[in-house]
Amino acid sequence: MYNAMLALGYAAESDFSGPIRLSGDVKGASVLVLGAGLAGMTAAYELQKAGYKVQILEYNERPGGRNWSLYGGDSYTEIGGVTQKVEFAKGLYFNPGPWRIPHVHRGILHYCKVLNVPLESFCQINYNAYVHSERAFGGKPRRFREVNADFNGHVAELLAKAASQEKLKDAVSPDEKAVLLDALRNWGVLDRNFQYRKSDDVSAVRGYDVSPNGGLRPLPVNSEPMPFKQLLDSRFWASIRQGQIIEHQSQVFQPVGGMGMIGKAFGNALSKIIKYNCQVTKIAQDGSGVSVSYMQRGDTSQQYTAKADWCVCTIPASVLSQIPLTTGAPLRNAINSLSYEAAFKVGLEFKRRFWEEDEAIYGGITYTDLPISNISYPSTGYHSAGGGVLLGGYIFGNQPRAFEFSALSARDQVKAALAQGQKIHPQYSREFKSGVGVSWHRVPWTLGCSGSWTEDNRKKNYDNMCAIDGRLVLAGEHCSRLPAWQEGAVLSALDAITRLHKRVVGRT
Repeated sequence: MYNAMLALGYAAESDFSGPIRLSGDVKGASVLVLGAGLAGMTAAYELQKAGYKVQILEYNERPGGRNWSLYGGDSYTEIGGVTQKVEFAKGLYFNPGPWRIPHVHRGILHYCKVLNVPLESFCQINYNAYVHSERAFGGKPRRFREVNADFNGHVAELLAKAASQEKLKDAVSPDEKAVLLDALRNWGVLDRNFQYRKSDDVSAVRGYDVSPNGGLRPLPVNSEPMPFKQLLDSRFWASIRQGQIIEHQSQVFQPVGGMGMIGKAFGNALSKIIKYNCQVTKIAQDGSGVSVSYMQRGDTSQQYTAKADWCVCTIPASVLSQIPLTTGAPLRNAINSLSYEAAFKVGLEFKRRFWEEDEAIYGGITYTDLPISNISYPSTGYHSAGGGVLLGGYIFGNQPRAFEFSALSARDQVKAALAQGQKIHPQYSREFKSGVGVSWHRVPWTLGCSGSWTEDNRKKNYDNMCAIDGRLVLAGEHCSRLPAWQEGAVLSALDAITRLHKRVVGRT
């Protein structure tokens, strides 16, 4: 799975190596940036530092684009005019878009540091959270630690048995065999007979039925490992692998107060050059510059025009394909070829933090084969009075369940997430307070979550999507090999403006 993701550009390390330096005399050149998402604001921030005259046109009334958090008192209107009012208590929030920053994404972390955006730990893997399947163990969720320990233990026992029976003699030498058996005993918590069985040592890894306690309380009771066949049939092993993907390995971060804090910080730094509520209707260019027509959202009676020598366009291809654009056939074909991933997220507010109080789950993610796919617990505000907000479901990718959720009304999306989550947390029904759902195919400014490149389409159109076309260059996560990640947007912007700057300096 990881190799397939790597080939398609969905899993890779960032190649950010430090701040860029755009040296040379730009001689007053101007750049129009379309979009105040992270790609657009990264481009504008660095271009302005290099001496360019920069202006940003942004569709929304806020900066950040998909870098977005919803707080109590906010509202969100999707395609079709349906508006949801967020009723969360003060201080609570939900990230409809990106929700975590891997330690290997050094570009976005660099700008968090530059812009003084405080970060805190995001708990990706919590061994006390759950793994769940309706088809396994009677639909009862099992703790992540139980699944992880039992899978490792049973596999270690099988390997130890194979090694002891000389079935691995062509793969390991006699000296290596002794070391391998010692490693398997340690890794799989096997007994002296190389068996994975109920014991004090095993319970210390997977948990006890009755935990050690104090005073004259009952003695500890060891837990029984799950049968290997049931564990294999459950396919739980697919979920416990999540923490091994490099973006999910520690350390993972989140901005204090919500992911949208990065967009707000960028917006504050660029407040003098961003023009909000601008809906681009046409992009034209010739040998002397770029001319962009736009309307003020809510007022279609008048068209405005913005001009510049150059343009960095970060409008998602899903939207850009519908805007008249003066460009060559290679870029036009690339834009039209790119479909966008579906994604759905739902934020659920509860009256109390029952996952902490009742189940000792502090942050992390529960994985399930239900359509909601997972439940993420807040990695902040532990033991807070007054409740909290769970990510009650996150469905990503062009799969039927994502489109099925997207087809529901906002109210029914929340109801469906509650009904499914109830199978894991029975407290849902009595503790629920409010909720909000966001289907990215119904978000007006993106019409989808992220660029959905196939291997074949990348070969045909990716280079053309990123190439400078006359006086226009595109940037965004869709112009990167890290689609759906903020890092992809940042790296794409830095690459685009570096190439653009070389052309400007070379021409002037």
